[in-house]
Amino acid sequence: MTVYHLVTRANAASPAFSAPERSPLSYGDLKSLIDRTVAALNAMGLGRGDKVAIVLPNGPEMAAAFVAMACAVTTAPLNPAYREDEFAFYMDDLKARALVVETGSTSPAVAAAKRLGLPVIAISPGQLAGEFTLASAGAGKPAVPGLAGPQDVALVLHTSGTTSRPKIVPLSHANLTASAGNIVRTLNLTAADRCLNIMPLFHIHGLVAAILASLAAGGSICCTPGFNALKFFAWMDEAAPSWYSAVPTMHQAILVRAERNRAVIDRHPLRFIRSSSASLPAPVLADLEKAFSCPVIEAYSMTENAHQMTSNQLPPGKRKPGFVGAAAGPEVAVMAPDGRLLGADEEGEVVTRGPNVTEGYENNPAANATAFAHGWFHTGDQGFMDEDGFLKITGRLKEIINRGGEKIAPVEVDEVLMDHPAVHQAVTFAMPHDKLGEDVAAAIVLKEGMSADERALRDFAARRLADFKVPRKIIIVSEIPKGATGKMQRIGLAQKLGLA
Repeated sequence: MTVYHLVTRANAASPAFSAPERSPLSYGDLKSLIDRTVAALNAMGLGRGDKVAIVLPNGPEMAAAFVAMACAVTTAPLNPAYREDEFAFYMDDLKARALVVETGSTSPAVAAAKRLGLPVIAISPGQLAGEFTLASAGAGKPAVPGLAGPQDVALVLHTSGTTSRPKIVPLSHANLTASAGNIVRTLNLTAADRCLNIMPLFHIHGLVAAILASLAAGGSICCTPGFNALKFFAWMDEAAPSWYSAVPTMHQAILVRAERNRAVIDRHPLRFIRSSSASLPAPVLADLEKAFSCPVIEAYSMTENAHQMTSNQLPPGKRKPGFVGAAAGPEVAVMAPDGRLLGADEEGEVVTRGPNVTEGYENNPAANATAFAHGWFHTGDQGFMDEDGFLKITGRLKEIINRGGEKIAPVEVDEVLMDHPAVHQAVTFAMPHDKLGEDVAAAIVLKEGMSADERALRDFAARRLADFKVPRKIIIVSEIPKGATGKMQRIGLAQKLGLA
């Protein structure tokens, strides 16, 4: 199946995308938009397998651009918060053929594209929510024109690696539609459901759980400009959604304002709330259920799985606080280092396989040999399954920093800090944070005879890194603590340096 099939099998008159203070775009309108977009991109010489970077703000145009363009090319949504050097790195690494931005964009992505000699395509919104036109970036003949097929790559995203450059995860139409179908079944989504999307649309969570799962059910999505706790309840009042999905930090910010918005909650009762991308503290889950009088469904997800792997269940099924649920689509197991599958309550590495799982990282045989061993995808997460088949995550084998759902590769931050003229050694690591789960910290050894303080180093990093990657705490030390074998160990460094 393809994304195009999801759209064309729904009721043409039903709303697909809406947005605050905008008229909705129907499924019939969306199909026409896809057809026009495929023709427009093909006329520019872009077709199936060609990667096109998308840098657009959250909202209905970003959602519709992802859906429509995925039917013609391989989409590569990038975080609009990146700096120019980051855009240049990611677009070059992807071998992008073009960049799509909004008309009049001042994003540093445009300068990065010009550095790389890439054509820039401008997108202009129409009257309806999500409607747009593309300004031509020249003419050409694509190598493979027409509508994408199930095995064509619809989406590529970078996932952070612990020891090397970020890995490219290609997800086919078959991967994405399988995952969307899994979410539909898990949540019993129907055409009557409306999702209030507050997730960023450069992230697998928003793209698959909110957008594609809703389309797979024939339901609708109200596309907000991004998360804003102060506006959430006004949007809820206007959109009258039946559910929303978010990361724990967003839920916590919403919860703070729930009591004073009791009237809105009572006017528009939610069928359920979904949480994913990071662990939801059990007290937050309980408080959310009490505030909204509906079940909170926690799921476990990863880019390589096109999002969902396990999920807790809607009533009368089980919800276990502290557990990320049972397998919800793909096969999920716990494996010993030698490839043996472990039994209930035995701790090991979480592994998955199924139609939603990517076939492998792009141009990265070394990573594939490790991550796709024994016929399963190895998540790098550690955990165990109970007697009911519910999964508990107990830690991460990887050293990726999970800052409220944003994944940060420590090596990337190291490299930026090491470029400062006064820095001799830099080691980035996770430090505990009461709301985000983890935040970014770094230990620095200065070059002999040189000086720099924490503020100067943070300012230096902020010029090169998106805000969420900039260390919130930098400690200057004479020597970085090492493990028993003499190796530097990121895990446990926060404790050793008194930040835990």
